[in-house]
Amino acid sequence: MLFTSYKFVLFTALVILAYYIVPKKLQWPVLLVSSLGFYWYADPEHLPRYLGFLLITAVSAWVCGLLIGRADDISKAYLLEHKESLSKDEKKAYKDRVKKKKVLIMVLCLLLNLGILSVTKYTSFVITNINSFLKASKAIRIPDLIIPMGISFYTFRTLGYIIDVKRGTCKPEKNLFKFILFVSFFPQIVQGPISRYNNVAPTLFENHSFDDKVFFSGILRILFGYFKKLVVAERLVIAVKALSEDTELYSGGFVFIAMIFYAAELYCDFTGGIDITIGIAEAMGIKLEENFNLPFFSKNIKEYWNRWHITMGSWFTDYIFYPLSVSPRMLKLSKVSREKLGKGIGKRVTVYISCFLVWLATGVWHGAAWNFIVWGLMNFVVIMASGELEPLYEKFHKKFGLKKKKGYAVFEIIRTFLLMSMIRMFDVYRDVPLTFCMIGSMFVHPGLGSNGREAFAALGLTAADYGVIGAAVALIFALSTYKAIKGEDIRGRILTKFPLTLAVTSVLIITVLVFGAYGVGYDANQFIYNQF
Repeated sequence: MLFTSYKFVLFTALVILAYYIVPKKLQWPVLLVSSLGFYWYADPEHLPRYLGFLLITAVSAWVCGLLIGRADDISKAYLLEHKESLSKDEKKAYKDRVKKKKVLIMVLCLLLNLGILSVTKYTSFVITNINSFLKASKAIRIPDLIIPMGISFYTFRTLGYIIDVKRGTCKPEKNLFKFILFVSFFPQIVQGPISRYNNVAPTLFENHSFDDKVFFSGILRILFGYFKKLVVAERLVIAVKALSEDTELYSGGFVFIAMIFYAAELYCDFTGGIDITIGIAEAMGIKLEENFNLPFFSKNIKEYWNRWHITMGSWFTDYIFYPLSVSPRMLKLSKVSREKLGKGIGKRVTVYISCFLVWLATGVWHGAAWNFIVWGLMNFVVIMASGELEPLYEKFHKKFGLKKKKGYAVFEIIRTFLLMSMIRMFDVYRDVPLTFCMIGSMFVHPGLGSNGREAFAALGLTAADYGVIGAAVALIFALSTYKAIKGEDIRGRILTKFPLTLAVTSVLIITVLVFGAYGVGYDANQFIYNQF
């Protein structure tokens, strides 16, 4: 069931209606039934396997959470009961045994669920590369595996939960069905955000009365998400496909056009989908984490990744980078590196290794393909290079005082946008050597060629399409600038007066219906991040 289909719109409307008309104690059960129903409707043919994988993940994490919580409770009770009779060393030994038990439970749960994710999502990639290495005569048959919808997102949500329970920052959920709702909540099953249990549980399970401002705030966000997706992204995808499929015709300067077009398409596609997700939840009084914070206003790549896909970035930072960088083996390696290589280089070794592994994992998470792996490692290279060159930047800026000039911040924003757009070309062309060749052609032959006008006209968009895209992007940019300057979403102003709220809601509905790229015989594309 596509987010862009009328069936999904009708389904969501019925869920919200049922949510508010049932007794409040039945609100979260309505969401649970709706979420499982959404999962069923997504692919009835493969439902047993789809739902089976989801339930194994949810139930295993729930059970392990309870076991860890029970170990904590028993430990506290035992230490309290024997606080006078146990020596300091005995208490420490007992705590160590409990800690090892909790770690074992957590590791088993992580291995089970990462195993499911790895087998379903990466088996084909691994076997294909093994066959390529062994040659066709020794080819291994690739099994027919179904990748469950949203498996990367719901797996990471459950893994984050079990790690938080083990750390003691999250209390285990005792109600299995509530936990299944957390794992399967239908608006975010497709593309996130990757919620933390402590953040979403308070509003996901509590009772909500109808509030017109809360409801219309969610509706406005949903409509703006559809505006981004249908008016902008669904038009640009036509041109981006043409640019990426005929690489002989569309090389040189056309690669730069592909960069700009894909950056706008991906932004409107992904943020549009997240707007719809958060808007649906918000219309019911449920608060999900924000996933974007004006990423194209970033002045460097590190800042960009603090603003883009925020929940994914924070997940990798909190659950991989920090634990890895302070692990006993890393601390030992850091000590040895400082002794052998000197403090300057030695202190960087563990940071580089941890960062490398995080970006490798980020690339692999995005997809089982070399282009995603190289994309992740390119981000690593740029971030590390920027960090190493920071002292030179500071000397340069101190000498020439560019940071004090008004236009320099604009230059930094444009530079970061172009750099990130260039790295993102690995997602457009998918073939790693081809991507490098196409990027190179952009610098060697920056023009559009003698038949550039005809080639541009063959991208599949009309003058009216470009007019609609231009106006829509200008509006999105204006609203983003307003938020950057004022520090607030313009919806807050719109919601202060009910007539204005109705007027803006009506205009958005009409705009999406009139200018959205859909119609008889047209099937809107699935959101890009649905593939992950």
